[in-house]
Amino acid sequence: MFVPVWDENSLKSIRFQFVTVALIVVNIVVFAFEALSLPQQAIASFAVVPAELFPSVATSPPLASGVVVPERLTLLTYMFFHGDIIHLGSNMLFLWVFGDNVEDSMGHVKFLAFYLLCGIAGGLAHAWLLPTSAIPLIGASGAIAGVIAAYLMLHPRVQVWVLVLRFLPVRLSAAIVLGLWVA
Repeated sequence: MFVPVWDENSLKSIRFQFVTVALIVVNIVVFAFEALSLPQQAIASFAVVPAELFPSVATSPPLASGVVVPERLTLLTYMFFHGDIIHLGSNMLFLWVFGDNVEDSMGHVKFLAFYLLCGIAGGLAHAWLLPTSAIPLIGASGAIAGVIAAYLMLHPRVQVWVLVLRFLPVRLSAAIVLGLWVA
């Protein structure tokens, strides 16, 4: 698999990718808080649990925890929690490499709305596919997938530097790199 390192696509409309950087910082801060002080049961309160989101089809009891987060709100909160440092790192790397250019194309406010809506759509898609699951869903992967899809549509010919086999830098088009990621 390819690990993107950077792209050859400079910013054209904005001076700095404030939203992309802010999202990365918020995800890192939440992960540090999560890793240092939150028990698993409390983290599950911020996760999307399909059986709790769609209780009419649930077959298992909802999770019990000391933190009460309205289940609809978890469609926002789940995307800021991550399972481990590799999960966080890979999501934030893709956001760093591809998010700035999508933010540049959309503008700051629209990009933030787009990112959050993609994350919500990812959580809902997961819940609709597994409506009786009591397994908590966390991570920004749904939002990142939306950013990758937007980048692929906006900049398919841009050259992206990737690491192949973890150490070999190779320059490929975004269509190849992201097309293989999608596949």
